[in-house]
Amino acid sequence: MKNLWSDKEASSILDDDLALRVYTSRLLGQEDSLVLHGGGNTSVKSTVVNFFGEEVETLYIKGSGWDLKTIKKEGFSPVDQKTCLKLSAKASMTDTEMVTQLRLALLNPNAPDGSIETLVHASIPYKFIDHTHADAILVMTNSPEGLKALESTFPDFLVLPYMMPGFDLAKQIQDAVQAGQIEGKIGIILLSHGIFTFADDAKLSYDRMIESVSRAEKVIATFQGEAKQLETPEVDPIVIATIRSEVSKLRGCAQTLRIDQGSEALALATHANASDIGTRGPMTPDHTIRTKRLAGFINDNPTADLNSYKENYLAYYDKHHGEEHTCLDPSPRWSILKDKGILAFGKTRKEVGQISDIAQHTAKAIVESDAMGGWTPLEAAPLFDIEYWELEQRKLKKGGKASEFEGKVAIVTGAGHGIGRKVAVDLMSKGACVVGLDISKAVLELTSDQGLGVICDISDSKQLSDVVATTVKTFGGIDIIVANAGIFTAGQMVDELPLDVWNRTLNINLTAHMQLMHYAIPYLKLGVDSAVVFVGSRNVGAPGPGASAYSVSKAGITQLARVLSMELAPFGVRVNVLHPDAVFDTELWTEEKLKRSAERYGMSVEEYKTRNLLKTEIASKDVSELCISMCSSVFGKTTGAQIPIDGGNDRII
Repeated sequence: MKNLWSDKEASSILDDDLALRVYTSRLLGQEDSLVLHGGGNTSVKSTVVNFFGEEVETLYIKGSGWDLKTIKKEGFSPVDQKTCLKLSAKASMTDTEMVTQLRLALLNPNAPDGSIETLVHASIPYKFIDHTHADAILVMTNSPEGLKALESTFPDFLVLPYMMPGFDLAKQIQDAVQAGQIEGKIGIILLSHGIFTFADDAKLSYDRMIESVSRAEKVIATFQGEAKQLETPEVDPIVIATIRSEVSKLRGCAQTLRIDQGSEALALATHANASDIGTRGPMTPDHTIRTKRLAGFINDNPTADLNSYKENYLAYYDKHHGEEHTCLDPSPRWSILKDKGILAFGKTRKEVGQISDIAQHTAKAIVESDAMGGWTPLEAAPLFDIEYWELEQRKLKKGGKASEFEGKVAIVTGAGHGIGRKVAVDLMSKGACVVGLDISKAVLELTSDQGLGVICDISDSKQLSDVVATTVKTFGGIDIIVANAGIFTAGQMVDELPLDVWNRTLNINLTAHMQLMHYAIPYLKLGVDSAVVFVGSRNVGAPGPGASAYSVSKAGITQLARVLSMELAPFGVRVNVLHPDAVFDTELWTEEKLKRSAERYGMSVEEYKTRNLLKTEIASKDVSELCISMCSSVFGKTTGAQIPIDGGNDRII
């Protein structure tokens, strides 16, 4: 493991305890094999001068919710060290009581709650303390050969059995300190948990962490054979969508999905004993809160395999729960897809990214441990205590309602500009994952962790087929389609209309969306509360001269929607039509074009914009709000409907 300390970078902060603590914490946080997504914690003991000019012994401990990779000074909680030692001396205390007392011991009421291991850090009599869940340490402590090698590899460490984080662990450490067990030691290894290093110097404590983990890596390397080069296998999108559908049902809400087919994931997925070693337990109990105790294993029948996971989870809960517990959902957070890779599931892209990272590190650790005599994580009971920790159960009871679009996946056509762009952006703001299609390069601006902008000619059937497959492989399925893309050619009477203009208009406005539905329907049937909105036009009910191709194509798409609403109703897929009119805040309407159109009616531009019964202007945001409502539970019992958004048109009425 590379030591990232830089004398040059540290030279300006050597006399600032907290700045040094931030610096070395960030060094640890840069290495994923030490800490992942908020894991691990660090501290420094210093002094603070209070309001009365008195020096107060202070423990600065990483605050809850902060990540070592990006932590700042304000991410450390200043706690009264003497109070911490008094709390550690208590014979017993619930973790809820401990958190309350530590909150009262804060020297800054605006600081975050300190780490659950605050009292552990307070009890260790060194200035700087570093704690990580280093992969290499966990591989050794979770394998028979690794355990045998611990004593000879780490003679300068105190090795302690696993203890539940919180007050129980604090008492274990305090007892060891009082018994003189850490005298002459440079750190502590907690079986199935992680490693502490400490010193009165920031650099020395950090150096000890890097050097110690490197020792473990060298031991592990002696047991590993030559890595196999594996080709990336194809995964059928319908299999992915089926799995995502079943997991969403088990969790009770839409799930986004990420597939990992990297070398670590494939090494586990193709392992001859993957169904056993891959489902024994996590690297460290800390991961259980994010990943649950066990991964799923999916072979040839996703529905049956996931139902089996559910039954096993409920049996595990029945065996270990008490009256104070509330059962969590029985769905896996990650699963091994036999021979194909690893799938991670989450309500949000942030959650699924975190779970995917943990699963990747876990897969590597499992394979390495298996070569060292087998993967032997903790048994179920202590893991249940973590998953159903009183502090986590308290969070569960506080609740909080998430957006109903979280975890949903949408395709929006014509998403480069105007109405389509607004719909795509608004859906993402509500938690949906969106694939936006457009022939314009502007659609690429939608690309993010939660969005994917694709340059696509929707009149090309092959491109549409590829986009549907890409959507499923990227996000897990399809729940929403907003068929918005369309063109309006210059006003021409039928006797003046070129056939190629007619064909192109019908192809883009009508046929392309029929083809999109053709490819997407198998996935919509597997979606979560699936909904389709076709963007029609006022011209369907009130056509005008010179717009035959546009009016006919929009009438055709309306009729297509009516047919689809009947065909897809048995599968719970809703299909509705939105008829906007006079939406002028799009790039289709320049100031010059608006002025020319207004003059043709003998109106000012403002009068022209509001030439409807309500005398109101229709904007893209208005259409987007209604469109998204039509995709929501507000329209959950409506299908086959046509909804105008035109301010009231007497010809339509």
